[in-house]
Amino acid sequence: MADVLDVAWATEWVRRSAAVVGEHRMELIDLDRAIGDGDHGENLDRGFKAVLVKLDNPDTPKPDSVGDVLKLVATTLMSTVGGAAGPLYGTAYLRAAKVADGPTVDAAGVAALLDAAVGGIVARGKAEVGDKTMVDAWTPAAAAALAVADGGGTATQALRAAATAARTGAESTDPLVARKGRASYLGERAVGHRDPGAESSALLLAVAADVAEAAGAGAAE
Repeated sequence: MADVLDVAWATEWVRRSAAVVGEHRMELIDLDRAIGDGDHGENLDRGFKAVLVKLDNPDTPKPDSVGDVLKLVATTLMSTVGGAAGPLYGTAYLRAAKVADGPTVDAAGVAALLDAAVGGIVARGKAEVGDKTMVDAWTPAAAAALAVADGGGTATQALRAAATAARTGAESTDPLVARKGRASYLGERAVGHRDPGAESSALLLAVAADVAEAAGAGAAE
């Protein structure tokens, strides 16, 4: 288990995020068609593809910190992703970037960047836990990471706990009546459908943990 996460981890997280969003594009589209306008998967896929283009552009300054990578994601998503996803995810990554301003992030840093991301999402979307939004995935994720950090765990362990909590949080949106966003107009008809933003959040955090575990395993060999 990696005690700290570095720029290489953040960069690989971005690459794997683009891959997982592409793999689950239609699933996210279908979820959003059920309770939204159907563009979540398409928009997020386009956004992360644009992030990869920026990341691989030789004119893009080489990141010196985890925050530099997260800021690149934030600014690119904000400029390329339409609908609610661009501003919400962009603000989340931007707030996280501000607290991850060093070359490495430990368990406390993971908890801090996730908490900052939650703050950004809440500030932008005005939602809270139980509203059937991505907040239902990110809030328990941040709390789980903090619990690991407070218990002396590693950065990788904090991320895995966050990913597990985010998955549970995303699934918890299935029976909820939406109180925010386009889904809120459906009332009881939204019950039984998972929030697409919560699902994509769980996917992205799972990838973050996968990359950290792979990096730790490689270092141990």
